[in-house]
Amino acid sequence: MKKIILFLIAAIFISMNSAFALSLKKEKTQVLTKEEYQKTIMFPIGSPNDAYKQYFIGQSYIAPISTNQVKMYNVTFEPKCRNNWHIHKAKEGGGQILIAIGGRGYYQEWGKDPIVMKEGDVINIPANVKHWHGAAPDSWFSHIAVEVDGIETENVWLEAVDDKQYSKLK
Repeated sequence: MKKIILFLIAAIFISMNSAFALSLKKEKTQVLTKEEYQKTIMFPIGSPNDAYKQYFIGQSYIAPISTNQVKMYNVTFEPKCRNNWHIHKAKEGGGQILIAIGGRGYYQEWGKDPIVMKEGDVINIPANVKHWHGAAPDSWFSHIAVEVDGIETENVWLEAVDDKQYSKLK
């Protein structure tokens, strides 16, 4: 009798844990609306990033944070949105700094594995490095993009991030 009671308790416990794990998984995969996501970050999402629309898969938004001494923008990506591969070219200095402020996203340099980015992460991108960044498939993502001053700087936009490659991200 004791073994049967222990078995039933174990079965109930396993069943409850499975239901709890399933509910957590469902919560994790449920995507916030734009308005719900805005409440989770301190900077405004901003306006649709129409000026650079052709270099993104999905919808991105941009909000200037500072345009004087140091140029900084909050760039927000809807789930699955990412920018094309690109290079911040410079003869000297230059590059970009990304400061993740909300959601979950990715950064990847050409020839390297993607890096998961979450709130508080900082990525220093030297000039002349081919890379891309964007949101996870199931999460909004925002980062402050800081433009690093340099000599003879320009952004060179390249090919889109391959759907097959992007779909492998977790």
